[in-house]
Amino acid sequence: MKLLYSYLIKYKKLLLLALSLAAINQVFSLLDPAIFRYVIDDYATKFTEYTTAEFFKGVGFLLMLAVGAALVSRIAKNFQDYFLNVITQRLGADIYSDGISHSLKLPYSVFEDQSSGQTLGILQKVRADSERLISSFVNVLFTSIVGIIFVGVYALTVHWIIAPIYLCAIPIIGLLSSSFGKKIKIIQKTIVSETTALAGSTTESLRNIELVKSLGLSQQEIDRLNNTTDKILLLELKKVKYIRSLSFIQGTTVNLLRTSILLLMMYLIFTQKITTGQFFTLFIYSFYIFGPLQELGNIINIYKEAEVSLNNFQDIMNTPVDPKPPDPVRIDEVTRLEFDNVTFRHKSSVTNALSEISFKTEKGNTVAFVGPSGSGKTTLVKILLGLYRPKEGNILYNEVPFDKIDLDNLREKIGFVSQDSQLFSGTIKENLLFVNPKATDEECFDVLYKANCQTLLERADNGLETVIGEGGVKVSGGEKQRLSIARALLRKPNLMIFDEATSALDSITEEGINKTIRDISAGGNHITIMIAHRLSTIMHADTIFVLERGNIIESGRHEYLLEQKGLYYAMWRQQIGERKYIVDNAVLEAGKRIN
Repeated sequence: MKLLYSYLIKYKKLLLLALSLAAINQVFSLLDPAIFRYVIDDYATKFTEYTTAEFFKGVGFLLMLAVGAALVSRIAKNFQDYFLNVITQRLGADIYSDGISHSLKLPYSVFEDQSSGQTLGILQKVRADSERLISSFVNVLFTSIVGIIFVGVYALTVHWIIAPIYLCAIPIIGLLSSSFGKKIKIIQKTIVSETTALAGSTTESLRNIELVKSLGLSQQEIDRLNNTTDKILLLELKKVKYIRSLSFIQGTTVNLLRTSILLLMMYLIFTQKITTGQFFTLFIYSFYIFGPLQELGNIINIYKEAEVSLNNFQDIMNTPVDPKPPDPVRIDEVTRLEFDNVTFRHKSSVTNALSEISFKTEKGNTVAFVGPSGSGKTTLVKILLGLYRPKEGNILYNEVPFDKIDLDNLREKIGFVSQDSQLFSGTIKENLLFVNPKATDEECFDVLYKANCQTLLERADNGLETVIGEGGVKVSGGEKQRLSIARALLRKPNLMIFDEATSALDSITEEGINKTIRDISAGGNHITIMIAHRLSTIMHADTIFVLERGNIIESGRHEYLLEQKGLYYAMWRQQIGERKYIVDNAVLEAGKRIN
């Protein structure tokens, strides 16, 4: 709860105002029964002592006071609700904003170990629970405390024995609530964990809806998600059982206490220690006191939910972000890149993903990395992008070590095209502006033409405003890649990274993309890093490095590597053989159709 207090303290003036208004609201609402006492004691039971005019004058004045008190109470209540909403909405926005901001600064490895919907589920839950807790604290708990103090003071003025009996109900109900609250907290912690996992699973299912529907796995996913939902339902029902049990015991206890107080006050009337008006006033006040006390179970439930949610939020905020140098060096233009004996190992692995990788390149050069699956190509890309940090060795940009560089500034100089395209729901323009929001339409068209997107533009009914759907579902694989290339170029990068950019495309589309990449590389305005499985993609590279099990085992130009007859040569022969087989089959099928 210290975390919630640290956010709440920023709005202490508004909170004090809301609490003051809540106190005014409660006190003035409690004045009505007190006024009712004078109506009974001074007029209703002594009607023979007044004339009709005096009676109506006196009673009318008291009733007008009651109306005035009720009016002040309602006005205070309206302002209380307004300022309380301002506090809860701003505080909720602060928590959510800080959570998102911190999450986006976390190391990439954190997101590798959890589903994408979990963090979002935690942030949404903590925001909602915090808002509910603050509202319940002010509207129920605080006003109840004000009411208890007011009634306690009033009861003491009536008879000394009444106030202690009123107040003894509080510790009794508090002990009952505490014993049940511990059990509720344990269940609630499990519920939050399962609900967060369900949010992650649902997000994954919806994100991969094409695969789910294509393979007829809709019912399987429905069953899987329903199993988790049923588990949450059973936990919720178990929690409800404890809450209802608590509510029943509280209600029974309150009823016994109220009856005991009623008996006491009837005896005090019998002995003429209190008046009839005082009796009715205290009897009405019992509802003001014991009514909110019966809500203590719900408040405890809200508190426990918020406590669990805040603990999960605290875990996110306590996760260390990517370290930044104290006085980072800004790189205005990447002209030179060097890997110096870079070694990397995943946390869950016993072997190195990369071992002593060293190479140098500079502006205008194209460097390619090839190798079989598992050779370390993807790891290399993630190190280049700063998503992974090497365990040993160093990476130097313009001869400056990476751990002394402002990585956010460096990433602004990088254009990245991945195998997955990673387009967003929206228009062509929105996808392009994602990396450069200030770009003009002319700049957008320029990079689209450089990326050979003419065919896409010809089919686009609304030009740049054409919607391409979530993940680019309305465009072909080749068009997705060209859009990704255009988006990368819009940043005007110094370092272009192509990660398996053509591995999922057909041969004709692949050749078109390869030509685009070669044209971009030939401009001499970038350092181009290419990661490829298909060797035809990187034949033009100035230097090709062959990776095997995280080690560079060969390097050189395409022709030189073929002459060495090593792994590169074997991969080339295999891929050329596959291509020849495909071409021969196509010719054979065409001949059959002609015949």
